Amino acid sequence: MLRELTLGQYYPADSIVHLLDPRTKLFGTMVFIASLFIADNIWGYLIATAVLAAVIRLTQVPVRFILRGLKAIVILLLISVSFNLFLTPGEAIFQLWIFKITKEGVRLASFMAVRLIYLVIGSSLMTLTTTPNQLTDGLEKGLGCLKAVKIPVHEIAMMMSIALRFIPILVEETDKIMKAQMARGADFETGNLIQKAKAMVPLLVPLFISAFRRATDLAMAMEARCYRGGEGRTKMKPLRYSQRDHDAYMIFALYFVVMIASRVYLLSLIHI
Repeated sequence: MLRELTLGQYYPADSIVHLLDPRTKLFGTMVFIASLFIADNIWGYLIATAVLAAVIRLTQVPVRFILRGLKAIVILLLISVSFNLFLTPGEAIFQLWIFKITKEGVRLASFMAVRLIYLVIGSSLMTLTTTPNQLTDGLEKGLGCLKAVKIPVHEIAMMMSIALRFIPILVEETDKIMKAQMARGADFETGNLIQKAKAMVPLLVPLFISAFRRATDLAMAMEARCYRGGEGRTKMKPLRYSQRDHDAYMIFALYFVVMIASRVYLLSLIHI
């Protein structure tokens, strides 16, 4: 399951989404995430579905590869859906002992599941179409206004980029350690919750040691190259907006307005 995680991976392709400025993709991702919390009816989620499907088509990333990343959130998805399904008060449609499913709970659980899935897919599309270096530059440029209040924008952007870059590396390292421990007789599948937690100790200890070692090696390599970020540092490929970026901003703004309008219009119909 760990190998199914797609967040932090880059999928090389020659698509129009890959060619967009990273600031444009970051803005589009934020707009999409905000729109998911604005959507409160079936029409809003249908619009979000159509837009997400169009973006996936434009990225040229295989749908199977994108959906593969959802396997990592199955447990979180089930917990979220279960809480909303059984704990939401309202008109009961099914009841067994202390468990009661309400009409409002089914609606809320369905929307929550779709929202969580779309959040993961939308975030994955950004990392799949943006290299870590581009993402660092985009974050630094996009958050440049925060430098006025003495916030270390470059350091924050660098930490986020390194964290995303380390996700697939640590996943692969975890898989190797798990296979090595299973070859020595370790069992990660059977037993109760406490036994499974104890079985994870031989996995977590070498993983943390490996992570600290990689972080130390990276820090020493950056220091040996006299790395200095922030002001005065030149870039091999400076970010520049093109016409397609301006067009993308217009599309994002139009999409956000349509999502707000769909919610406002439905609320007005309810009040009428």
